[in-house]
Order: sequence, then C-alpha cells, then structure tokens
Amino acid sequence: MNRRPLPADQLAKARADDSARRRRRVLAALDDLTRDGLTITVSAVARLANVHRSLIYRHSDLHAAVLTRAAQPQEGSTGPMVSWRSLLADLSNLTDRSTRQAQHIVQLERRLSHALGQDAWRATGLGAPTDIDALQKRIAHLEQQVADLAAQLVERDEDLVAARATNRELMNQLNNRPQRHR
Repeated sequence: MNRRPLPADQLAKARADDSARRRRRVLAALDDLTRDGLTITVSAVARLANVHRSLIYRHSDLHAAVLTRAAQPQEGSTGPMVSWRSLLADLSNLTDRSTRQAQHIVQLERRLSHALGQDAWRATGLGAPTDIDALQKRIAHLEQQVADLAAQLVERDEDLVAARATNRELMNQLNNRPQRHR
C-alpha cells in the first residue's frame, strides 16, 4: 500500500477529530464516575477516559468541569459532604502541622542529647560541680580574706621593724651611758 501524504487541511481535520474524541471520552468518564458515585479526581477521570492527565490540565474547561463535579455532593448521600477544596485545605493544614511537629521533635532531641551529655560529663567526674556559683562566691570571699590578712601581715611586719629599731636604739643608749660605780 502506497500512501500519499495528507494535505494540511486533512491533517488539521484529523487532529481536531482526535481532540474532539478525547474530550468526549473525558466528559463521558466524568458522567460515569458521577453516576457510579465514585470519587472524582483528575487522575480518576483520565484513567477511565484512557487519556493523559495533562490533557485535562491543558484544557481549562475540562479541568473546571472535573473540579466542579468533584465539589458537588453525590446523590443519595445522607451525611455531610466534604468538598475537594476542604480536603485540600485539610491536607495543607496537616502538612504544616507535621512540619511543625518534626521541627519540635528535632528541638527536643537536641535538648535530650545535651541533657544526657551533661549527665554523662558529671558522672565521669570530668564535669564541673553543680554548685559552681556557690563555689565561685566562696572563692571570692576567701580571696578577700587572703588580701586582708596579707595587708595585716605587712602592717605587723612594719610594726615589728619599727619596734626592733626602737629596741636597738634603746640598747645603744644603755650601753653607751657612763657607768656609775656602785
């Protein structure tokens, strides 16, 4: 069979016919899902219509039809209906909550690790005692006492030197005094 290339207008017509067939299949699949009371999503419609999801997303009217049908309550349902947007909002909120909880878990793990490290440090005897502030105050008090005692010691040494000098002077005076005979 020897085929000749189709003229451009025939190619355009074939393309338009194919596009129309796909659109009809998408709308029929949407009707089938609605009639059967199944969950309506872009993926479910594309799967039933045997088309790629991108076809529905590329055609805004098809995408809007899927979203509209998904948001409509199903016939024969007695309980409250959940809309697609409310489910997406719930999903977003739960994702945010999960992220916050994961961050909180990381913070708690860091705090626990730090606390366990401090306990191990103290248990080995390598760590500083728990009453560091009291010890530092005691050290400052003792350093002040040492400074006061050192000042007292310097003062007494000066007094002792002065007393010795006075004693020597008195001894010299006694020794150099003319002796009286008795």
